[in-house]
Formats: sequence, C-alpha cells, structure tokens
Amino acid sequence: MSAEVPTEKHTTHSSSTVVAPSLVKRAVTAAAVGNVTEWFDFGVFAYMAITIGKVFYPESSPTAQLLATFGTFAAAFLVRPLGGVFFGLLGDRIGRTRVLSTTMILMAVGTFCIGIIPSYSTIGIAAPMLLLIARLVQGFSTGGEYGGAMTFIAEYAPDKRRGFLGSWLEFGTLVGYILGAVVVMVLNATLSEADLLSWGWRIPFLISGPLGIVGLYLRMKLEETPAFAKLVEDADRKEQHAKKALRTIFEQHWPAMLQCGGLVLVFNVTNYMLTSYMPTYLSDVLPPNIGETESYLLQIAVMGIMLIVITFIGRFSDRVGRKPVALSGCIALAVLSVPSVLLIQHNTTGTVFTGLLIMGLMLVVFSATMPSTLPALFPTGVRQGALSISFNTSVSLFGGTVASVMTALIATTGDVMWPAWYLMGAGAIGAISVWFTKESANQPLPGSPAAVEEPAERSERC
Repeated sequence: MSAEVPTEKHTTHSSSTVVAPSLVKRAVTAAAVGNVTEWFDFGVFAYMAITIGKVFYPESSPTAQLLATFGTFAAAFLVRPLGGVFFGLLGDRIGRTRVLSTTMILMAVGTFCIGIIPSYSTIGIAAPMLLLIARLVQGFSTGGEYGGAMTFIAEYAPDKRRGFLGSWLEFGTLVGYILGAVVVMVLNATLSEADLLSWGWRIPFLISGPLGIVGLYLRMKLEETPAFAKLVEDADRKEQHAKKALRTIFEQHWPAMLQCGGLVLVFNVTNYMLTSYMPTYLSDVLPPNIGETESYLLQIAVMGIMLIVITFIGRFSDRVGRKPVALSGCIALAVLSVPSVLLIQHNTTGTVFTGLLIMGLMLVVFSATMPSTLPALFPTGVRQGALSISFNTSVSLFGGTVASVMTALIATTGDVMWPAWYLMGAGAIGAISVWFTKESANQPLPGSPAAVEEPAERSERC
C-alpha cells in the first residue's frame, strides 16, 4: 500500500481506529486465500489416501498402506502446537503480516514438494521419509497460519462487522475442501489406475504452488493490523510483552485459554466428524450402498450449501451476538446428532445427504462465529500467541483424532452410534465454554480502541 493513498490506510485516534473499507476487503481476501490453500492441501491428502499409500508404501497390505498414509497425515497434527507456539509468539513480537507471509510460503513449499517426491519404486525407503518431512512442514506452518489469520482479520475488522468478515475465513476453508474434493474426483473419474499411480496423483499437489504465490502476493501488499501498529507505538510496552510473553500467557490468561480450547473442541470435532470421518464411516462401517464418487458428490453438495449460508450467519451474529448463535449450535448437537447419524445409517442417497446436511448446518454455526469469537478472548499483546497455542493444542488432541477414536470405539464396542454420542459430548463441552465466554459482538477487541470504517461512525462511537 503506497503512503500516498490515505483512503487505503488506517488512522488511529485516542478513542477509535478508522480503517478504509478497501483495506479491510484486501485484508480479508488475503487471509481467506491462504485458508483456501491450507485446506485444499489437507483435503487432497485425505481424499487421495489410498493412492498415496500405493505410491509410497507399495510392499504393504492395503490395510497397512492406508494406516501408514493416515499416520503420515496425523503427523502434521502432532507438530501443529509447536508451530502455534513458534509463529504465535513471533506474530506478537514482529507483527501479523510478516508471519502470515512466512506460513504461506512454508505451506505452499511443503505441499508442492509432495508433488515432486519420487515414488517408493524409484528411491525406496527415502520416499516415505521425504513425504513425512513434507507433512511435518505443512503441519508446522498450519500451526501458525490459522491462529494468525483469525487474529489478522479480527484486528482489521470494524467492531460492527467482525462476525461477517471473520466468517470469510471459514468460507475459504470450505472452498479449499471443495476444490480438493472436485480435483480428486475428476482425476479418479478420468484417469486409469495406472496413470493415477504414475503421475496423476501429483497434479493436485503441484497446483498448490501457484495458489501459494497468489496468497503470498496478496499478503505482502498489506500493512500491519491497526491493533498491532498501536502496540508498536508504545515501544516499552511492546518490549515488555515480548520478554515474558509465554509466561504471561499461561499465568494470566489460562482461563481464556481453557474457554478457547472448549470452543475449538466443539468446532473441530464437528468439523472433522463431517469432513474426515464420515467418508470412512460410509465406506468401512456401513454396507457399501454409496459408491466413492457418489460419496464425494454428497460431501461437495453439503459443503456448497454451507458455503452459501456461512456469511449470512456471520452477519447475523453481528446483530444478535456470538453467544446466542454459538449456543444454538451446541443445543443442536445435543438434539440433532442422533437423527443425523440414524439418517446416514439408513444408507440411501437421500437419507445420507439429509444426515450429512444436518451435520453440516450444525458445523456452519461454529464456522461462522468462531473466527470472530476466539480472537476477542485475548488482549493485543498476547493475542496471536495465546490463540495459536490453545487453538492448535485443542485441534491436535480432539479434532485430528476424531477418525482414529471413532474407529477404535466402534471396533471395541460394536456400537455404530458412537459418532452421535461423540458429537453430543462435544456439544455439552461447547455449551459450558460458550456460557463462560464474554459477549464480544459490537465491542472493541481487548486492549484496542473501537474500530470503525467511516469517520461518521467514529463520531457516533466517541
């Protein structure tokens, strides 16, 4: 942003910060595009698990191949908290924009490298080792990406529109998932198995290179968020925060981190139940009435509907508050999880679609509200660090383990209703967390002045 264009810069006053609408739009776009890349990458890896197993673990049995591939997939979740600590604290020290540019580069590089790794038949055991390293790079960067992107949008958004603008971050998540599913479905439908194993599987991973370049370009053109810029003005305060940031987070903000962890739990258990476990539930637990391609199409249709409604729910939360909307999602999990799973168990195209849609609409309530709710739990000086640490720890413990926990529980007990019981438990924890969370709609972020888009609105708020 050139300094000669004052309408595209933010100005901070003693009681409020005025941000140009064009700058807000570009900030939201830059963060959302990064999320598209992130979840396109993760979605493609999950959707192509069987093919990747054959390429990198060809001497194993089909079951062992799949387990090895999902083990490599899960490795990314193990390092996410480390990435959250590293990039979160770094974002509080050097700024949001620079860290988001770094995580964008690492994500794109990690995914692109997967697309160029030689197969097991070419380089032997080095192939799965290189795949694991690339996945660890992806996971480490993702640990800083999502918390940083939430912080970035929240600190740019005017107080009255933070719910609506924050929902665009998860709009990017859905776009990424849909793109990943569509690309994999097209490849499976148009290529022979030999071509898919030989070179076709590489295509979606190589696509991430150009996507990452676009995201990096958008992010590098943005100035620092108004909230962090205000913190930087007070050099002594910033230096004091930097020296004892991690200690401050755990000593002073542990109640907010627990609240954050509970909110992230209900959000991500619902998310991974729908996007990661339901395809396995349909293919491995239920009778195979729904084909693989049809399963992809049903998932894409559900996510497409979520894409349509998510920003409307985000806007609605600006009007009625985050707590009522999020609490309604928790209640829905308690009431509708059993009907949703029973419909899926009926195992026809119509009932499976309806069951998945109910689950998707419960999820979209959290997708639309959490990007604006979670950053408001923490003050500016520790926001990115505290949010990234608590978010990624909760995701790693409860979100990324959904598929394996469901598989183990159903195998041990024989009860195919475990997805419903698990969602209901997550809803109960989420409701408790929502109850103790302070309403943040139409309020300034902690430690920041009121944020507005127009000078006229600033006069009203002063």
